[in-house]
Amino acid sequence: MATKRAATKKTSSSTRKSGGTKFSKETYIKWYKDMLLIRKFEEKISQLYIQQKFGGFLHVYIGQEAVAVGAVSATKEGDKHITAYRDHGHPIALGTDPRVLAAELYGKITGCSKGKGGSMHFFDVEKGFYGGHGIVGAQIPMGAGLAFAEKYKGTDNVALCSFGDGAARQGALHETFNMAMTWKLPCIFIIENNNYAMGTSVERTTNVTDMSKIGASYEMPSFVVDGMKPENVHEAIEEAAARARRGDGPTLLDIRTYRYKGHSMSDPQKYRTKDEVAEWQAKDPIEHVLGVIKENKFLSEKEIKEIDEWVKKEVAESIKFAEESPLPEPEELYKDVYKQDDYPYVKEFLA
Repeated sequence: MATKRAATKKTSSSTRKSGGTKFSKETYIKWYKDMLLIRKFEEKISQLYIQQKFGGFLHVYIGQEAVAVGAVSATKEGDKHITAYRDHGHPIALGTDPRVLAAELYGKITGCSKGKGGSMHFFDVEKGFYGGHGIVGAQIPMGAGLAFAEKYKGTDNVALCSFGDGAARQGALHETFNMAMTWKLPCIFIIENNNYAMGTSVERTTNVTDMSKIGASYEMPSFVVDGMKPENVHEAIEEAAARARRGDGPTLLDIRTYRYKGHSMSDPQKYRTKDEVAEWQAKDPIEHVLGVIKENKFLSEKEIKEIDEWVKKEVAESIKFAEESPLPEPEELYKDVYKQDDYPYVKEFLA
């Protein structure tokens, strides 16, 4: 029997709160803590990036936090998660220590990828997180591969493969969907649809603005989900996971969300208005969950402040850890590299 992650289970009808919430007090508190940690962590690293404390690209998840925490709360240990380069929220929601994530941004040896991956290549296999992938859409067939491995091994685990509305245009998606449905792979394909890909709206790139319809030609169960509320995300993922665990195959979820910031830190965001951003911010997932907590008196004002202070401290300690950690030694260049010692052409060249 599949078990939910600790402190994220749905309440039974006999334990539902008087306010009518479908989920437990512990779940709402966990969602609030995780989303706030994601938000504050990314706000801080955005400042540090501008100060040139570290290099590379930086794509923040601010505004989309409900998708990650809702997906994690609806799944169990053993399930696999894979996403694109906007990958800071997922490992935090899965429980990865933000210290090793900050260290990875700084290119330090204590980072989750030993400082070799940077912002776009976070990994934490122990938590079930398989990246962080910089090539647009690359994780789509790999997500199906993770699902195939679980089916081959006979587990009841599922693979959650997240990608953006822009990556949905990749041809590999169609090959993957065909194979996934043919083999009934236990995979949940999640379009984190923030509407703008790198900077061009869905309406300007396709005639099919309801992206859930992409699964129709493969007869893949497909649904539109409100991605600004973790409750809705949780319920959609939970239903899709149950279908996958029964052996009924994959599901496509068009989860409608929004990034408050640009595609990356270098994005001037000239393709949308400030009024549009403000309209989405009015539906902020953190404020929504905090409102439920206050309405149902799940936490006192003092306890809410304590969580806020804990998050602030976690972020500060994460940056301190990153800045004080050592850089990799030069010999690290030759580690974690796939190689074949007797490969003929390399051997001939070195001779």
